[in-house]
Amino acid sequence: MSIDDIKKSPVDEIEDTDVGDEKKQPHKGVYLLPNLFTTAALFSGFYSIIAAMNEDFTHAAVAIFISMIFDGLDGRVARLTHTQSAFGAEYDSLADMVSFGIAPALVVFTWSLAPLGKIGWIAAFIYAVGAALRLARFNTMLGVEEKRYFTGLPSPAAAALVAGVIWAANDKGVSGESMATLMALIVPITGLLMVSNVKYRSFKDLNLKGRVPFVVLLVAVLVLVLVALEPALVLMSVFCLYGLWGVLGIFLEKLR
Repeated sequence: MSIDDIKKSPVDEIEDTDVGDEKKQPHKGVYLLPNLFTTAALFSGFYSIIAAMNEDFTHAAVAIFISMIFDGLDGRVARLTHTQSAFGAEYDSLADMVSFGIAPALVVFTWSLAPLGKIGWIAAFIYAVGAALRLARFNTMLGVEEKRYFTGLPSPAAAALVAGVIWAANDKGVSGESMATLMALIVPITGLLMVSNVKYRSFKDLNLKGRVPFVVLLVAVLVLVLVALEPALVLMSVFCLYGLWGVLGIFLEKLR
């Protein structure tokens, strides 16, 4: 027995134990602001499902795009306000699974794939499981994946691709049943792209604070005008091109 053990009283030992227990206790409460944005994204995804059940497919598709906006804001708000947490990251993943995994699969099944029977729900399921695996892989690759690129098609972009096709078709008066065969190909291919090793630009390295040529501002204004004139068609085109861009990049690399 050392001199330090003799000097330490039983009361001191109890106090040391209490301090150690307090350090091991998890922090109570959650950060409100970023989780409100995540909840809004989850609400939009849930509303999309409800709208599809009521055969209001335009609002169902628009709700998925609104969910994308809130999903993009929650992480940025957390970083700006220094309110990142493990709870927020897990909550965000679960909300993404509903908004960008389950909701698009159910909406496109109700809109177009249901008449195909077993083929229709299998196509929707491939998309849903692709989104789940994509989110799980993304969580395990945090801090490892290159900042400039995503491995696999991001789930919000995949959801926007499916929702954009539905929105544009409804806007032009095209029925989902007439596009059932085409959607039976697009939906599972989109799901497989999410779990592929295809690289997609993340655009996280863009410097929005720096100076740009005046022409860039004019192009940005032109894009906003086009979105205002034909939002469904423009958004569908943008996300379809984004989905194809990663695949085309592989062929371009092989040609080089």
